[in-house]
Formats: sequence, structure tokens, C-alpha cells
Amino acid sequence: MSDILWQPDAKRITKTRMEAFRRFINQRHALKIDHYPALHQWSIDQREDFWLSIVDFFDIRFHDQPDAVLLEGPQMPSAQWFPGATLNFAEHLLRRRDDAVAVVAVGENGQREQLTWAELAEHVAGFQNGLKAAGVGIGDRVAACMPNTWQTLVAMLATTSLGAIWSCSSPDFGTQGVVDRFGQIEPNVLVTCAGYRYAGKEIDQTAKINEILERLPSLQQLVVVPYARAQAHIEDFRTQANVTLWDDFYDPGGEPDFVPVPFTHPLYILYSSGTTGVPKCIIHSTGGVLLQHVKEHGLHCDLGPGDRLFYYTTCGWMMWNWLVSALAVGSAVVLYDGSPFHPDNSRLLELIDDERISVFGTSPKYLATLESSGVRPRSSHDLDSLKTLLCTGSALAPKSYDYVYRDFKPDVRLASMSGGTDIVSCFVNGNPWLPVRRGEIMGKSLGMAVEVWNDEGQPVIGEKGELVCTRHFPAMPVGLWNDPDGKKLLASYFSQFPGVWAQGDYAEQLPHGAMMIHGRSDAVLNPGGVRIGTAEIYRQVEKVPQVLDSVAIGQQWQEDVRVVLFVRLHDGVELDEELQQQIRQVIRANTTPRHVPAKIVAVTDIPRTISGKVVELAVRNVVHGQKVKNTDALANPEALEQFRDRPELKT
Repeated sequence: MSDILWQPDAKRITKTRMEAFRRFINQRHALKIDHYPALHQWSIDQREDFWLSIVDFFDIRFHDQPDAVLLEGPQMPSAQWFPGATLNFAEHLLRRRDDAVAVVAVGENGQREQLTWAELAEHVAGFQNGLKAAGVGIGDRVAACMPNTWQTLVAMLATTSLGAIWSCSSPDFGTQGVVDRFGQIEPNVLVTCAGYRYAGKEIDQTAKINEILERLPSLQQLVVVPYARAQAHIEDFRTQANVTLWDDFYDPGGEPDFVPVPFTHPLYILYSSGTTGVPKCIIHSTGGVLLQHVKEHGLHCDLGPGDRLFYYTTCGWMMWNWLVSALAVGSAVVLYDGSPFHPDNSRLLELIDDERISVFGTSPKYLATLESSGVRPRSSHDLDSLKTLLCTGSALAPKSYDYVYRDFKPDVRLASMSGGTDIVSCFVNGNPWLPVRRGEIMGKSLGMAVEVWNDEGQPVIGEKGELVCTRHFPAMPVGLWNDPDGKKLLASYFSQFPGVWAQGDYAEQLPHGAMMIHGRSDAVLNPGGVRIGTAEIYRQVEKVPQVLDSVAIGQQWQEDVRVVLFVRLHDGVELDEELQQQIRQVIRANTTPRHVPAKIVAVTDIPRTISGKVVELAVRNVVHGQKVKNTDALANPEALEQFRDRPELKT
């Protein structure tokens, strides 16, 4: 069992919404649940009672009442959640109408705008009027290629208030990346910006937008937010569709309408990363997203009125959809657009103090960059408002846990969590009742029947295997776009273990209930037939101070697989024999001899997706001379060229 780095005192536990929920269900069902494992077990054994309790605890309002909570067939996927019920997603996010701040939007150039709850609803009504005039109704698609601004949030709320379907990407996607996504779903309306800012540069989007417009024949309306190009004109954009600037499209006045739709009505279309082909278009349901998110925000993150949630994300990553749902539990959201390191590494730390952020979300890469840059937030910033630090995107290294408690804030709750775009939420999560243990995710999310299975389909504890979910949950996607018979959905999630959701993560459940993610299972290394998760290697390499970043792959070699580690080193550092030995020694001492790479190769950059994930499969394909199908999903596709025809890999 790992070291305990922090644990909540009894007073802090008593004040949590998780504790209020425990008392609520104990009273309602005459139970005596007094610890988290029992609460979790009840939430999966009695799923109907659990999800109905979520509905009532968070005051989810149905327009038409459900005929049942859950109807299901003999095996997954066959669930009907809350059949007969109708509701509206935006209505729950816009429940407040007071003059407290609901949204703060900050740009990297220092521009700051805020909206109260009353102003947010007013803006949504204004944009909704524009959508109605453009003929948008139930089931129509509204797509956005937008920076993380309040306008993006308003457009999403106006779209979903009408029962239309929202789909978003960010301006850093290339033309092909946008068309690969939106071309499949044929949007009626596209909301985009004329320009955006990143790392001190202003980037004109006009030429790219015109390329995209040529390839979206379904489009009837283009709405342009000038943003970083104040001088934008509608004449700049060539399309058969109507073109309107944001301020002209918007028709102020009145209250927003909320069109009731069935529980399983499509709300969002999100996209798989697309590094192995055209991205899958994943359809998420109105009720499923709402219930899953209020559970995660309200119970696992302990958010409520008076709190402010920040997550560093673009609008092309599922964490944007997750972030904005905090409005449904009465919390304010802080949006930031731009580089997290502009003009310097303390940019987001200043945001915590300036905006009184209580829950701050980031990635392992961000924390590792702060540490390697010598940033000690507790010495330079107050951080008094900060209660919880969330982290997702990849496995969080044990040394980053040490960094948070040594140099960030000793009494913060560090919650590593893991889920996916596939469920727009988490399988494993933080928990305000439990201690933080070094290198571990606290445990399973409520209502999620998570297990780790070996290749024979047997649940294992203390061994690595496939992360699976054995029972239905409301946030399961209701389908993939253009998959009328559901074959693609079955192949994507239910082919490995029929009737059981396999997430594609290589994971481990520890005996005391904590979880570890060891990387993507499709990137698992198999030297000598032994399965090794790439995260196990990264956890060790991150201890070597000369290494900035790394990627590990399995190279086919002499009828077996050998481990190859590519490292990006600090400027001025050379990969000599001594450093190679140091890296190998750290890996061998903390894992097994099979984890030690046969080859270590220096590169100047490591390819990542736009949301920051290392792309082992793309690197593996290039090393083996195979084509990478979709480089538009990468933030830095040019980095792949360094891995082609390396002489070091021919011996």
C-alpha cells in the first residue's frame, strides 16, 4: 500500500456533499452505510435506487415523468434509462437567475469578461433567437470551431435548449481534422472565430475557415465571432450559407425556451482521437450526461454554490464538456483561452488567486513541466482558495504527487481520475472521504461497476489487466453516428468481452480498492510474451532529471518484440553511454529486467494529440514503416518524421 500523503479530517468529511448523500440514502432506504466501499457496492447492486437518488438529491426536473428507471435485456448494451421521461439539459445548467458570477472568461492577453447567472441566461436567449430564425430545431447539428470563450458556452446552451445537437472542435485543429469530424455529422450551423491567440501570437483563421466551408455542403448558417480579429467582415468568408457576425446573429431579449426531449435524446457528438483512422462520432445522451456529471461534480469533486471550477482544456477535448456541466450544481466556471505558459509558467497559478478558484483541473504534463522548471507555487502564490487539484489525460507519476504536496499546497486534495471521451466522464475518480495515496487513483466512481479482467475474462486484484465495466450506466453512448445497426459500437467496446464494456485501458485494482492506469491496452508492450504498460516505464523515466519527455514502443525484432524508448532531453544534454545506463538502472531498480529498453534513442520532440496525449501507436507505425492514417489529430505531426528510418533501430 502506498504512502498516505494527505487525508481529510472528520470536520472536512462532515461538510462534503458525499456525506450529505450518504445520509440521504440511508434515511430514504433505511440503510446503515458508513464507508465508501459499501456505498459504491450499493450504487451498483441497486442501480435503479441509486440513479433515482441522484435524480432527487440534485433535483433533476423531468417535464414528463419516467415509466421506469431502467429496462434492460440479458446483456450489455441493451438499457433503456428513464423511458418515457423528458427533460432539457440547458435548463439544469441555467437554473440560477441571480447576480452572482456564473462564468469568468480570461484570455492569455489578460482580457477578462464575466457574466452573472442572470446575464448568462439573457445571452442564451439572444443566441437561441438567432438559431430559431435560422430554422434550427430538434435533432439539428450545430458545430463550433471555437476557442474557450463565454460565446462558446452560450452557443452550446442555446443549441441544447432547443433540443439540437452540439459538437465542438478547437481552432488548433487543421482543415482535415475539422472536416473529418464535422463532415460526418453534416451540421446546419457552424460557429467559428475569425482568429485566435496562442503563446503570444495572433492567428488568422480566415483561409482555413474558407477551406472548411468548401467541404461542408450541408451548412446553412455561419456565425463568426471576430475574437482575435476585430476587423473581420462577413465578406471574408466564401460560402453558400448565410454568414453573420456574432453580434448581428444575436437577438437580445426574453427568457430562453427549454424544449423537453427524451432522456436518451442526443445532446453531444464527441470524437475519438482519430490517430488510427477517421474519428468515431460518439453520440452522448441528454439525461446520461446530466446525471453522470452532477454525480461527479457534486459528489466526487464536492462542488456546489460558492465554488469555482477551472479546468485547463480546449473546446476539442471532452474536459470542456465536463467543465461546463458544473453550472448544474450551482458552481461558477472559469474559462481560460491560450497557452498555460504565456507569458510565463505562473500564468494559471495567478488565475487561482485572481479568480478564487476552489477546484483546479490540469494534466500530468502541466505538473511535470512546472516541476522541471523549478516552479514552487506555495512560495510564490497564496492559493488560499484552492481545495482540490484534479488531474487527468494520462497516468499521474508518483513523483508528481510528491511535487504537489512538497511545492504546491500541503493541504490540497489531489484527485487523479480516468475515463474517456467514450463516456464523457470517469470510471475511476477522486473521493472527498478518502486519503490521497502516492501514485494511486482513489477508487471507482459511484454507479460504475468497474473491474480489471485478465485475458480469460476473470476479475483480478493486484494484477494488471483490462479495465471493464460489467453493468449498464446512463453515460454509455447511445450510438455512433452513421452506425444504424450498432455494429461499430459493438466492435468498439464489446468485442473483447461480449456483453461487457472494455475501455481499452491497461489497469490494476489494488487490494485496498485504489486503482492504477498503466497506459492504453493497445499500446501495451509484449517483450518475451510478458505484457508491460507504457505508463510503468514513464513513471521511472520521469525520475531522471535530464529527460523532459519520452515515448516507449514495442519494436518487432527477431521474431519477438523489444522495448525501444525515445527520450527528449533538456537543452544541452547529450544521450551518452552514462545517461543511457542511468535511465536503464532507474527502470531496472523499480520494475523488472523486462521493462528495461533494448534501445534508447534521443529525439527533439514527442508527438502528442491536440489534447496532450502521447501517441505510441503512431510512433510504432512510423518505426515499422507503416502509414499513420490521420496526422491531423496531432498537435505536432512534424515530430513523427524523426522516428522514420532510424539507423539505431536496424541493429
